[in-house]
Amino acid sequence: MYTFSNKLRTFSFALIILGLLGVGYGFMTSHKSLEEVKTMLAEEASEHGGTHAVVENNHATTAHDVTAEEAHHGDEHAEHVQHQLANRPWSALYVAAFFFMMISLGILAFYAIQIAAQAGWSPVLFRVMEGMTAYLLPGALIVVGIAVASGTIGHYNLFVWMDPEVVAHDKLIQGKSGWLNLPWFVIRGLIFITGWSLYRYFSRKFSIAQDTAEDTSNFKKSFRISAAFLVFFIYTESMMSWDWIMSVDPHWFSTLFGWYVFASMFVSGITVLSLITIYLKSRNYLEFVNENHLHDVAKFMFAFSIFWTYLWFSQFMLIWYSNIPEEVTYFVTRFGDYKLPFLGMVVMNFVFPILMLMNADFKRVPWFVVMTGLVILAGHYIDIFNMIMPATVGDRWFIGIPEISSVLLFAGLFIFVVFTALTKAPLLVKGYPFRKESEHFHY
Repeated sequence: MYTFSNKLRTFSFALIILGLLGVGYGFMTSHKSLEEVKTMLAEEASEHGGTHAVVENNHATTAHDVTAEEAHHGDEHAEHVQHQLANRPWSALYVAAFFFMMISLGILAFYAIQIAAQAGWSPVLFRVMEGMTAYLLPGALIVVGIAVASGTIGHYNLFVWMDPEVVAHDKLIQGKSGWLNLPWFVIRGLIFITGWSLYRYFSRKFSIAQDTAEDTSNFKKSFRISAAFLVFFIYTESMMSWDWIMSVDPHWFSTLFGWYVFASMFVSGITVLSLITIYLKSRNYLEFVNENHLHDVAKFMFAFSIFWTYLWFSQFMLIWYSNIPEEVTYFVTRFGDYKLPFLGMVVMNFVFPILMLMNADFKRVPWFVVMTGLVILAGHYIDIFNMIMPATVGDRWFIGIPEISSVLLFAGLFIFVVFTALTKAPLLVKGYPFRKESEHFHY
């Protein structure tokens, strides 16, 4: 049985406390008065143009020539920037919450695939996967909670379609209001979370029961519910990606988006699986896991990094080449204001894993896999960052205290929940039919 070390538990609590303090600081400092924003914009204009200016629609007018109409536009722009600054801590919290939730959901899908495929190499890693999926229920509820709070106690900080004033003047959002409305958003979210959590609960239950069973009835039940879950997952994951991410840009859509988000969550989940496995191995647990298992996990990291890149390029190339205004604006915004993180994540999520994990021998070296995994995770955090931030904070983005603190908060919570779950059952699925095959797995 695994024992949650006091050092790691204390570390997780420290992360949570630091994260909460930083998140609180982010919210307290994000609310600026209109006069403060105007002063800030005037200083920015002075730095860039050498004179006080009113900036609107990418043009500047000197203060001496300001007309009443232009002053009105300047006030509107200042109010817009004020709202963007207020959105930042909400967005930072939401990005981090979704990132850690998707790690858990990605590994749940991977776990179901292994059982449905009756894979022989992976059963020795099942309990680590089950531990990781323990975070899914609280993590997903937190994501929905932040989304709802941003549109109720907040001032519509994440989803503009929650704002009645915006909807009243936007015919396109009105046309989608049958789907994009708060009650239906919450109901769909709860359906998704209930389905995922029920599968997690029963698959875990059957897995533990199989340890002491004299037949394979629990294994057969796991097989059947895993096959059914994967069908449910395919539909709900796509709808979740539309609701929880794509709808921050309600004027834009991509038919590839569900697959794109899936690729990101899948490779992130597998990467964290490798990191936790290597950690437990270093603490003298998982003695039945050998370098061949690590090699296979690293192969999945490599393969799905390529798959993610294929989907990223497919979505980008088709939209950019067609040059349809309502579609291409998504990438124009990201190239204009987010060029560094937008192109940087391609290097982190594709170029770096290709170079590091192409060699078969490197996939068997724990520190090499850890180093590559940390870069991949950082890259996919930036991927989610790029999906959310342009629609909520525009060009007012920065990776500072709100963003780092949010990551620390949910990293600490993730570590605490996952490693607590690992203490609840033996780390080896003793009664699983393919256990021996997995223990003796080799090339």
